Amino acid sequence: MIVGIGTDLCDVRRIREALDRRGDRFAEKVLGEREMAVWRARTARSPVRGLRYLATRFAAKEAFSKAIGLGIHMPMAWRRCEILNAESGQPQIVLNGELADWFAARHWQAHVTVTDEGDLAQAFVVVETDPARSPVPAAAGQP
Repeated sequence: MIVGIGTDLCDVRRIREALDRRGDRFAEKVLGEREMAVWRARTARSPVRGLRYLATRFAAKEAFSKAIGLGIHMPMAWRRCEILNAESGQPQIVLNGELADWFAARHWQAHVTVTDEGDLAQAFVVVETDPARSPVPAAAGQP
């Protein structure tokens, strides 16, 4: 069962402006440790790729915060939610600390997709009850 959905559209130019004003401190506020390593590597290879990576992660965290209904309020915090890629390249939400505990206690799972094109980065998140941990309702007319 779907618990919540969230989407966010981010102007990459806003992220560039934040980096210009605050430097790496902006990325350090938004990205978790593992995301920071990826961001630094991508930025070293191609500043544009690094910028888009940061923008998609920003959008994904905004979308996730909407899907869980908290916004950026405890236990949701930027660095407690990481968007990491599986070996296949599929983005996945990895939660840390109090947010991970809060989310697990509800038996939820989350799905995320991110994309960027030109000056836009977008993310979409669906949060659902974990079917492996939730009772399956009986079909109509069956016990």
